[in-house]
Amino acid sequence: MGSGNAETLEFQAETRQLLQLVIHSIYSNKDIFLRELISNASDALDKLRLESLVDSDLDADTSDLHIVLETDAEARTLTVRDNGVGMTREEVVELIGTIAKSGTAGLLEKVKQAKDAEAAQSLIGQFGVGFYSAFMVADKVTLRTRRAGTGGEAGTGTLWESDGEGTYDIAEVDGLPVGTEVVLHLKPVDGEDGVADYGSAWKLRQIVKQYSDFIRWPIRMAVERAGDGDDSGVSVTEMETLNSMKALWARPRSEVSQQEYNEFYKQISHDWNDPAETVHMRAEGTFEYEALLFIPAQAPFDLFSRDTKRGVQLYVKRVFIMDDCEALMPNYLRFVKGVVDAHDLSLNISREILQQDRQIRGVRRRLVKKILGAIKDMQANNAEGYAKLWEQFGRVLKEGLIEDTDNTEALLELISAESTHDPAAPTTLRAYVERMKEGQDTIYYLTGASRATVENSPHMEAFTAKGYEVLILTDPVDEVWSEQIPEFAGHRFQSIAKGQVDLDDAAEGDAEADQEKARREADFAALLPWLASTLSEHVKQARLSSRLTTSAACVVGDADDMTPMLEKMYRAMGQQLPPVKRILEVNPKHPLITALRAAHEKNPEDSALPGLAEIVLGTALLAEGGDLPDPARFARLISERLAQTMTA
Repeated sequence: MGSGNAETLEFQAETRQLLQLVIHSIYSNKDIFLRELISNASDALDKLRLESLVDSDLDADTSDLHIVLETDAEARTLTVRDNGVGMTREEVVELIGTIAKSGTAGLLEKVKQAKDAEAAQSLIGQFGVGFYSAFMVADKVTLRTRRAGTGGEAGTGTLWESDGEGTYDIAEVDGLPVGTEVVLHLKPVDGEDGVADYGSAWKLRQIVKQYSDFIRWPIRMAVERAGDGDDSGVSVTEMETLNSMKALWARPRSEVSQQEYNEFYKQISHDWNDPAETVHMRAEGTFEYEALLFIPAQAPFDLFSRDTKRGVQLYVKRVFIMDDCEALMPNYLRFVKGVVDAHDLSLNISREILQQDRQIRGVRRRLVKKILGAIKDMQANNAEGYAKLWEQFGRVLKEGLIEDTDNTEALLELISAESTHDPAAPTTLRAYVERMKEGQDTIYYLTGASRATVENSPHMEAFTAKGYEVLILTDPVDEVWSEQIPEFAGHRFQSIAKGQVDLDDAAEGDAEADQEKARREADFAALLPWLASTLSEHVKQARLSSRLTTSAACVVGDADDMTPMLEKMYRAMGQQLPPVKRILEVNPKHPLITALRAAHEKNPEDSALPGLAEIVLGTALLAEGGDLPDPARFARLISERLAQTMTA
């Protein structure tokens, strides 16, 4: 490359795969490459402006921050140049040579398995390829950059170059100004493949107007026009600013089209899809601000990654202050994108100060209510859109039931849950309450790993038989919030796997029913304490069940006990917990239990009985999808019992 400290490096494997997907025409609209490069340049200008405010010693000229587009018809190149913060060599390798995001490989696998280009684009839009989009229209990309505050008198920076195949060259070069320029060696015009003439001034002007008109920094391009007066026959080259630079959030809603909102969202989010919902608001009074917020149509692939960024962009009087301002948006709304422009904050305010600022906390409360209100409106007026939104973000919204006690009721109204009422359609809590049986004052639910596990649980038997609707909660977060939220609309939540359940239809004071219950308890008076003693390592009590109709036994918790799945979750996070013993409930009408009672009554010292007790407990644990305390021993007990049966 004719420069110092040159080397050739390989792209990270996931980066290479992503590049191949981009290069081989996964996107039908290739114009958006320029939107992505301009967005990166705008970010670099924002960062330099911010760093210069924080660091007065930073040697950087911020008097005319801008972006320049430059074409060379003979060389067939397009250059996107900014005088922003720039990058060091290490930052170039980190930001361009690798994709340091967990889950990338899994996302790429889904992309490759996508049925068509539209589905693939939708998936990869969760990632936002940014810089890599240049390879949609370029055979080779050359990048030159120098970080503000580095380079010395020689202006030493970094040169990066690649054809996007498998490797890239990187070297030190002298004589670079602060900032970054990206030179695209353009592919030939190909109408069938969607490659336009990106060396054409009119085409670039059109793309900027469509996608980047609201960028707050001037986007300039040298254009030729006829001279004035005596020079009317001579063409004159002058710099033209292509964008209006009008802050979209500062304009009245009535003056902004949905198309403009959509393009602004794509610019700040690097998403390829239109947003599901737009919230544009203005607050006046003691603390003035504008907010333009978006609810995405699709969850980003790293929504549940520890490294995922959250929060919205913060501006002060249209000066960019910070990305991902966590003080303005709670963690459970981390998928919300947008801008908040406050009028009365200091330009050098820190994240730490923001967390403590009373006015910012007030803004946050209002933003949260606006977002939850927008989702509620969608639930009421756009059932299909709401169903899609809940599918994408329901799990993370339910985190709010744990984090945000101020909005518990609003969040409960939004919940969409599977239930036994309709296998194909989820229900809201409000709809569940409206369908409750006469005399029912409890919202019944059961948590589990999957719908099939819950439906086949022995805990469901009496509820199914007697026609009681049960909510089926299968998200891990359901284990937590259902333990913490006592009620909805005056009706308490009740796990059907905990506490005593009595669905007996007999009228209160029914003498015959009372006599039958007393007789059963007398019949099992000896067996139940024996079971509790024999299985004392695993259970704390044995009792007769009113929730079983076909199974021999089930295990339940006391009303305040932690569920086994929640216990497992806490242990996986390193929490030290005392063992939680549960209650064994047996079905007094089941042949296995009546036979066990008879055998125990005949000979309580029979050495085979403890093994049968372990089998009863093991089958109960397996039926609810739980873990056996000793799978090998359980298998041996079953094998021995089967062998005895076969030879009897």
